[in-house]
Amino acid sequence: MTVTTARPAPPAPGRTAPRPGGVLALMSSCVILTIALVAAINLAIPQLNNGSLHPSSTELLWIVDAYVIVFACLLIPAGALGDRCGRKGALLSGLALFTVGALASALAPGPAVLIAARALTGAGAALIMPATLSLALQSAPPERRPHTIAVWTAATGAAGMAGNLGGGLILQYLPWQGLFWCVAPISLVLFVLTARYAPRGERHPADPDIVGTVLLVLGFVALLFGVIEGPERGWTSATVLGAFAASVVVLTGFVLYALRAAHPLIDPRVFAVPRLRAGVLGVTLTFFGLFALFFVNAQFLQYVKGYSPVLTGLAIGPLAIGMLVVSRHSIPLGRRIGAGRVIAAGLISLAGGLALLSLADADTPYPLYAAVFLVTAAGMGLSMPMLSASILGALPHSRAGLGSGLGSAAREVGSALGVAVMGTVLTARFTDRLPDSLGGHADSPGEAMTAARSLGAAEHARAVAAFTDAMTVGFRVVAAVVAVLAVVVVLWFREEKR
Repeated sequence: MTVTTARPAPPAPGRTAPRPGGVLALMSSCVILTIALVAAINLAIPQLNNGSLHPSSTELLWIVDAYVIVFACLLIPAGALGDRCGRKGALLSGLALFTVGALASALAPGPAVLIAARALTGAGAALIMPATLSLALQSAPPERRPHTIAVWTAATGAAGMAGNLGGGLILQYLPWQGLFWCVAPISLVLFVLTARYAPRGERHPADPDIVGTVLLVLGFVALLFGVIEGPERGWTSATVLGAFAASVVVLTGFVLYALRAAHPLIDPRVFAVPRLRAGVLGVTLTFFGLFALFFVNAQFLQYVKGYSPVLTGLAIGPLAIGMLVVSRHSIPLGRRIGAGRVIAAGLISLAGGLALLSLADADTPYPLYAAVFLVTAAGMGLSMPMLSASILGALPHSRAGLGSGLGSAAREVGSALGVAVMGTVLTARFTDRLPDSLGGHADSPGEAMTAARSLGAAEHARAVAAFTDAMTVGFRVVAAVVAVLAVVVVLWFREEKR
């Protein structure tokens, strides 16, 4: 499958045209920064639990998810804004906002301020992400565009490794605030390089849809509120049920409004194309599984296996390496045997890897744990490039910003839901299985695990058993969701062939 783009814009007078390889490297670096922060924050959970903020279990989930919630909800309008006002300008604005949000996070005096600062950083990330793929494709010659998509897609996966490894190194020697103090100057460097070397982005007519954006944000936030607050407030409480009901009503209103609007944020009718909706759902599923894994893996290795932050970051290595190796062969393999078959094999491997991870406990040797990572990585590496290409190939070039925005939004929606679902299941099951002697420390799994260690080996062993049991249930729930919805993705691809 091919992705068509117009000729690159000519360079400004007195400046040479940027090299496609250099632009791709720069755009990939921006992508890695935005996604790496999602992975790195998971490593900081133990320090956040034991630090001065003392967030509750639900506040901790909001600290992790506020970034991806705003990231996901604003990606599509940010893509449209880049189409209208210029993708390079959108990228530079996003990098500036990202820097401010990181600094505000480092200086946050309490959980509420940290959550707000994380949301601000997510808004910057939303401006960054859609522009990167559009600018990379714009600078690439036609014969290199499939390679550009594969490299950019691989960067989204490698970002998880970068976040784990870089975050582990930082958190090994610095408090959790150090994570944000290090992110801010990196963002500034990327701002300067982008201003100097990125091509001038093309502009296309695209009307910002304020009403649609507000409806989408409110609907998704209501959904995540219900999922995250359910264990603490009760699944049948009026607040939680009201949040789910509000989400259904608002998102239904978004669809009805978009069907009638002259220039909607996204026309729901585009999902009549089976390849597009299959690609969006498939990307959502892949990142749902990936970030559910990231959320619990950092806690499992530190609380249960006793790994340091830097060793925890290194331990995720097989996942990223396997993904990078396999992703290079995804699109060529899809051309030979069919996109549907490659995607089916990838999603099945992902679900199988997550199911196997549910068997891990304190006695599981790391080589066996790493081998399961390779199975999971192979699944993501096979499916992601083909899924991304299917989204872009289903839309005309004039809507490239929308296409990359849809793909990126699917990633962040999946990430947010993966963290929320895994975190919710983990907290609920862990609290239910926690020994009575630790009941006073049940505000979060991390607080209880830390308290158990100080109470002696017997209490710590009981807490470890409760945590691994909760992790088992969480992985099985996530694996089941991926497996069931993977069938829908494959059926939609077969429908496209007809």
